[in-house]
Amino acid sequence: MANSGSSSPLKVCVASCSLNQWALDFDGNYSRICNTIIQAKEQGALIRVGTELEICGYGCYDHFYEPDTLQHCWQTLARLLTNTDLRGILVFTGMPVMHRGVLYNCTIAFHDQKIVFIRPKRHLANELNYREMRYFVNWKRSRHVEPFILPKIINSVTRQLKVPFGDGVITTLDNIDIGCETCEELFVPHSPHIDMSLDDVSIFVNMSASHHILRKLNYRIDLILHSMKKVGGIYMYSNQKGCDGDRTYYDGCPMIIVNGKLASQGTQFGLQDTEVVTAVVDINDVYNYRSAVISRSHQASAVEHYPRINVDLSLGGQCELPLTPYIEPRYHTPEEEICYGPASWLWDYLRRSKMAGFFLPLSGGIDSASVALIVSSMCHMVVYAVGEDNDNQVLRDVRALTRLPNYTPTDPAELCEKLLVTAYMGTENSSDETQQRAGALSRDIGSYHVNINIDGIIKAILTVFSLFSDKKPQFKAHGGSPVENMALQNIQARVRMVTGYLFAQLINWARGKSGSLLVLSSANVDEALVGYLTKYDCSSGDLNPIGSICKRDLNSFVAHSKEVFGFPSIDSFLTAVPTAELEPISEAYTQTDEEDIGLTYNELNDIGKLRKIDRCGPYFMYKRLACMWTMPPKELGDKVKLFFQKYAINRHKACVITPAYLCEQYCPDDNRYDLRPFLYNPKWDVQFREIDNSIKIGVLAKQHAAPSSAAIDKFSKK
Repeated sequence: MANSGSSSPLKVCVASCSLNQWALDFDGNYSRICNTIIQAKEQGALIRVGTELEICGYGCYDHFYEPDTLQHCWQTLARLLTNTDLRGILVFTGMPVMHRGVLYNCTIAFHDQKIVFIRPKRHLANELNYREMRYFVNWKRSRHVEPFILPKIINSVTRQLKVPFGDGVITTLDNIDIGCETCEELFVPHSPHIDMSLDDVSIFVNMSASHHILRKLNYRIDLILHSMKKVGGIYMYSNQKGCDGDRTYYDGCPMIIVNGKLASQGTQFGLQDTEVVTAVVDINDVYNYRSAVISRSHQASAVEHYPRINVDLSLGGQCELPLTPYIEPRYHTPEEEICYGPASWLWDYLRRSKMAGFFLPLSGGIDSASVALIVSSMCHMVVYAVGEDNDNQVLRDVRALTRLPNYTPTDPAELCEKLLVTAYMGTENSSDETQQRAGALSRDIGSYHVNINIDGIIKAILTVFSLFSDKKPQFKAHGGSPVENMALQNIQARVRMVTGYLFAQLINWARGKSGSLLVLSSANVDEALVGYLTKYDCSSGDLNPIGSICKRDLNSFVAHSKEVFGFPSIDSFLTAVPTAELEPISEAYTQTDEEDIGLTYNELNDIGKLRKIDRCGPYFMYKRLACMWTMPPKELGDKVKLFFQKYAINRHKACVITPAYLCEQYCPDDNRYDLRPFLYNPKWDVQFREIDNSIKIGVLAKQHAAPSSAAIDKFSKK
């Protein structure tokens, strides 16, 4: 610590960032890193903290195995070191580094064309979609630093043969200590900042790649605030932002926190490629805060010291800016998160794929309506970014997507007409109500809308089957068997998928425009979990912005959209009963989703969280639900069995599920988050037997505990 008790301020300006990095986009990543460093310098910062693995992009996955990736990282770092515009500031950046034949996820600090320190990550993320242990090894030697021999491409720039590598802290000329932790290390029970704080480290930098999960930001901010309130210190948190080529959206929100108080906070969602937040903080505030807790001083007096790595930089005595006042944290509601998160993800995917827009089958139900509203939200965000934020990159992207070099979007509905085609694909089983709802919503949001009747295609396919088999399948309502009824439903659904892809490829050509469209699907997480969808129907597409969002949250989001956008058509979606409209409608029968499934969407929401987040199999799920739901044990047991039977039978559908935006932890995506078999024994013999035994025990216990009706009558007479 630079000060031993002086009351005069020791001010320094520091900068945290969010960057919309893209896996393997080395030129683009380099440009965005440079932009944030220059922005930080212009705002007076002496320290700039970037995001985890920002040089190559966090989501390289198996590309981390390739020597090409490592080579291009060193080449990019060399470009950063030779850029004279980046001098005069201590920069923290990130990339994979091979040391003694072992690959590490590293933070690299450089200053004035010299590498100061390479710090490997000590605690790796390996849950949900995180697979860091597949590629990296954590640094296991606490408080140990050793030499790292630099490659020639760096040596030729810095004239350094070797630099410190390991678990240490950086010390400035005025004796201010700076420690590093990376993303997951904040969330582990014994975070590095705890021991570093006892060893007099004042500034902590965290380079993160933390993706969006509904309601997760609240936990993240609270964790940092309480951590710094406990140990004292200046915490600089930077986080990646945007879609870097996968199902996740990294949700930014860079922060600077001092002794448990928030000094600066960036945005969680948005279309800008970079964001820099700065704060002017007083290092002496950390000393004064810590010295007031004598028990902390006793612990600090016995701590094992970290190796110090010196940097030729003085932080104190140079800042003439006023101290940054503290602010209250800003949080989005879950409805706002659904409004902005998937919309930002879609924008990144669209502009980076160079496609011409989206095609959405609009059924008149709330799921496809939610997707349409998310695209509309994206258009609102684009217009705001161009008009209010003067974001030239967004403007260039819009003009490239629309193939209109002079176009400047000013109206979200007008932009939506250029980027979104919606289609109602009706059959003889479709109702007027769903067609009218789809049309009304398309007019509200401004999409280019078409009505397509697909009965002719369906009849042609069935005619081919009848010519072969000399049989004509019938719906259940017309006397058909269950297998006939299911096949007739599935062929309608699959024809919609084929028709949708045909229109996505050719609709712009038919309109005299160029380019093809990305197909959006609209199956929610509850339906995917229980398999209530047809394999290769409209649940299939290129992207699914709601594939990990439950029906309960979607209903809340749609209601929120009515308040935000004021679209009059939304009311009719909120009161409509969810239906697939794949069977004939009669006065006696109307097909509904929840009757088909045998479980309500609210029940599926509870079951999904217990299955994945709480890791419950059939028996323990039954025991947990017995405490959550009010229903007879036999009915409860039947519901649990029904779910697991449907889950087992339909699990194979998860293997081909459309890539979906991840924002719920119980997403059943087989390709990333939910690694389980797709061939099960749907009888679950042992598991269901345990449930049955538990039901019997409960019934017997109830019988012994309760007096008989005869005894009650006899007692009442007395």
